[in-house]
Amino acid sequence: MNSESLLKPNERIDQLATNDVKIIQSRDVFSYSVDAVLLSRFPNIPKRGQIVDLCAGNGAVGLFASSSTNASIVAIEIQERLADMAMRSVQLNGLEQQVRVIQDDLANTLDHLNPSSTDLIFCNPPYFKLDEHSRINESEHYLLARHELATNLDDICRISQQLLKTNGHLAMVHRPDRFFEIIQTMTQYNLVPKRIQFVYPKADRDANILLIDAIKDGKAGGEKFLPPLILHKPDGSYTDEVHHIYYG
Repeated sequence: MNSESLLKPNERIDQLATNDVKIIQSRDVFSYSVDAVLLSRFPNIPKRGQIVDLCAGNGAVGLFASSSTNASIVAIEIQERLADMAMRSVQLNGLEQQVRVIQDDLANTLDHLNPSSTDLIFCNPPYFKLDEHSRINESEHYLLARHELATNLDDICRISQQLLKTNGHLAMVHRPDRFFEIIQTMTQYNLVPKRIQFVYPKADRDANILLIDAIKDGKAGGEKFLPPLILHKPDGSYTDEVHHIYYG
């Protein structure tokens, strides 16, 4: 199929140099960025079974992961526009037999998938609580993607605990300033954090991205804090590690 025929107005196709997967993006809605790329590479990807991408947006995380596994991948996204873009990206990459997109509220996930059926969950959720400082004049697309309007940490961890098999993994990207809240909420639902990494825009700056891999019903102890990942050199160019992620 001609890739241009799958595009709607104000859309483009982006692709990582290290990955053959193409993603339909638009500046009108929330596009994937470095956090999605890092999340897709953070956990150990099961070779088979089922992977679920919660808060999937335009499907980038699950689509990036598809090249590393034969597992079936299910993307759950509440926004119709983003889910439609994800579905067309699946078509664009010829992945209809592996990747399925469901447009629905995350709270209804178990209407579509069986409990204890999933080996790995990805989640790139809204980062911000809705409060008096929230930019509620944003477009609906950005507001839902950035703020906890349609879901929150408690909902995500509860649904994940129900979906995952015993010893299944939840891999999440979030903001470092919510680290302790995330750990507490995961633990409440018997999701035991095992691998943690902080990501820094530059070596002399505070961390701005948090990656966490938790195991359902995992044993306490043995947590690993991975070496920090620095995104940019002082001159603003990518560090060697990040350059390798994007360009090989």
